[in-house]
Amino acid sequence: MSDSPRVVGVVGSLRDGSYTRLGVRRALDGSRRAGGTAELIDLREYDLPAYDADRGEAGDASSLTAAIRDADAVILGTPMYHGSYSSPLKTALDYCGFEEFEDKTVGLVAVAGGGFPVTALEHLRSVCRALNAWVIPHQVAIPRASTQFEDGDVVDAGLDERTLTLGRRAVQYADIEPDPDSFEGTQNVGAN
Repeated sequence: MSDSPRVVGVVGSLRDGSYTRLGVRRALDGSRRAGGTAELIDLREYDLPAYDADRGEAGDASSLTAAIRDADAVILGTPMYHGSYSSPLKTALDYCGFEEFEDKTVGLVAVAGGGFPVTALEHLRSVCRALNAWVIPHQVAIPRASTQFEDGDVVDAGLDERTLTLGRRAVQYADIEPDPDSFEGTQNVGAN
């Protein structure tokens, strides 16, 4: 890792007016303020067909996996769909594996139109643990998203600080010594 940790933020929403994108951008602002470099990975810009293990990499998967693999830390952002994370993010993660996430620091942002998107955060945390990533304990839940932003800015000072803190933590812990592999990771041998 360089002196300036590289943080990428993956936006798991395809909407033009995505609150998830705004939340991830704000977290990346926190990474920049902490001395890291930050790059937004907008899944709208990638051709990612549904993952097929028989085909392997398809579309733009190789450029996506390279960007994640080359990062020192990753922030994953998702809208909450049916109590979990979005299908675009699921597809992106299906193309990734241990090579991209093992021992990588990961931060989580979840956005909901209604109440707190806690289950989406829990599901993403489980996926990251299965890939032996180190998930930052601090996470960002953005409930009632349409009321949380005005002209692209977070309006609640406390929520804004939480979001910036996640970005700072991604830089702070980008080189943390990982825990021993999780039970989930050692059992995650794939469906081949």
